[in-house]
Amino acid sequence: MRRVLFVAGAVVSTAVMLAAQAAGPYKVVKTAKVGGTGGWDYVYADAAGRRLYIPRSGDGARITVFDLDTLASVGQIPNVNAHGVAVDPKSNHGFASSKPVAMFDSKTLAMIKTIDVQGNPDGILFDPFNERVWVFSHAAPHATIIDTKDGSIVGTMDLGGQPEQAASDGAGTLYVDLEDTNVIAVVDAKTLQVKTRYDISATAKVPAGLALDAKNHLLFAACRNPAMMVILDANTGQVRGTVPISPGVDGAGFNPATLEAFSSQGDGTLTVVKEQSPTSATLEQTVQTMPSARTMTVDAKTGRVLVIGAQFGPAPADAPAGRGRGPLLPDSFTIIAVGK
Repeated sequence: MRRVLFVAGAVVSTAVMLAAQAAGPYKVVKTAKVGGTGGWDYVYADAAGRRLYIPRSGDGARITVFDLDTLASVGQIPNVNAHGVAVDPKSNHGFASSKPVAMFDSKTLAMIKTIDVQGNPDGILFDPFNERVWVFSHAAPHATIIDTKDGSIVGTMDLGGQPEQAASDGAGTLYVDLEDTNVIAVVDAKTLQVKTRYDISATAKVPAGLALDAKNHLLFAACRNPAMMVILDANTGQVRGTVPISPGVDGAGFNPATLEAFSSQGDGTLTVVKEQSPTSATLEQTVQTMPSARTMTVDAKTGRVLVIGAQFGPAPADAPAGRGRGPLLPDSFTIIAVGK
């Protein structure tokens, strides 16, 4: 079947898609092979503090910390087995989605305390609206909300599905993609109530990444089945268009300065989507990064996108076709910065 691109009712041919992939303003501008053992999940850019946080799991679990400009190591927070990190730039308090949740000083990297939570902490988001950090879990409760000033638990929420990524408009509303129910939950950050739900299952399923243009009220939901970015009106949930992406998406982001949305895929690609108007967007470029680099973060100061990945040995002989991979190759873990 001919692969096509639907944007605001228009149809764009495969040839146009390939041209967008072949040329564009973005390229890999810096790499840092930092090595180290352990798995990983999310990566987080603290644009104000100029630090990059990468939790490493498994043996020697820790949070590794790098200079966001040079990618040089600046230290680590040991003995924390986390999926993600978020930082409140006002209080300089950082939080890791570990169990218990780790709270630390983002300037010194010293531990402040641990916070007992339920569920299985996974994703995490700092909401500047009321200085709270949201810790997400696929098991109930789906969200634990923590006051970043003192680390106290404000409350918990049942979102009605398994959250993967969230975005805040900075004005009291959060959007959370629920990958098992194919829904974007719209949450009141003040009352901790779900205001409404946008069901996108008729367009695509398994939203694994979510980004927001708060000014123009557009949501970008990066989905796995089929692999596409669904663009929605954040106020109504109406689908404005779709853009095909590569397989294995696990993260999304938005740059308000350039009106570009990004999604990162485990096949080693970064998709760049350009917002043409408050009602439409098109594929701008597909950038080659590194196989396994499925999560990403945007540096709000420089506009660079950072992804992380590593090299793996051959898959075991008994692994199912197309699935499984061998051991992580020593010292192959790499930070990749993509920019103009």
